[in-house]
Amino acid sequence: MNVAVVAAHPDDEILGLGGTLAHHVNRGDAVHAVVLAEGTSSRYGAGMEDVLRKAGQRAAQEIGYESIRFEALPDQRLDALPLIEITQRLEAILEELDPDVLYTHFPGDVNADHGVVARAAWTACRPYRLPRLCRVAAFETPSSTEWAWPMSDGMFKPNLFVDVTATIDVKVAAVECYESELRDYPHPRSARALRERAAVWGSIVGRPAVEPFLVLREIA
Repeated sequence: MNVAVVAAHPDDEILGLGGTLAHHVNRGDAVHAVVLAEGTSSRYGAGMEDVLRKAGQRAAQEIGYESIRFEALPDQRLDALPLIEITQRLEAILEELDPDVLYTHFPGDVNADHGVVARAAWTACRPYRLPRLCRVAAFETPSSTEWAWPMSDGMFKPNLFVDVTATIDVKVAAVECYESELRDYPHPRSARALRERAAVWGSIVGRPAVEPFLVLREIA
């Protein structure tokens, strides 16, 4: 089975579903990551794009991706680009990858880039575009999904829970490749908080560690 994850920035997919991606790899699925924005120009000086890219490649090796692509679109300025251009670029990539399952951001995240990526991915995955695609699901991104605009009626309400008890250590090892992006506890992007988050979601469904998803479309 081909699995694709479409993320806005380097580390987003590990924070959100690193354990699930490792679970796919353990099952023998081919996992492909697409990272659309460079993740640095709004926060760092010259040279950090290469640092994050190398960190992403190390994290990909920890999980066991088949491939990872960095499209290097402008960080925190995706909403300044025509949505059609982002969508068409993503369509070309997904047609090549031909996924059975696709994961992307929850569109209500506080980070505006996440919303743009979710919209582009949803359009790129419209019916008849990708004949093999049987599931599209949104993942939560710690420090973004839970900080969404509280007056919105589109809060993250997961309906799929993946047991990552056997792969949470792999997720933490992968996220620790992103040294510049980690924060001290109790920040959501700390290793301890990620473990605690998985435990809280697990307690909801009776498992030691879980990653949650909102299934947007599924064909059985």
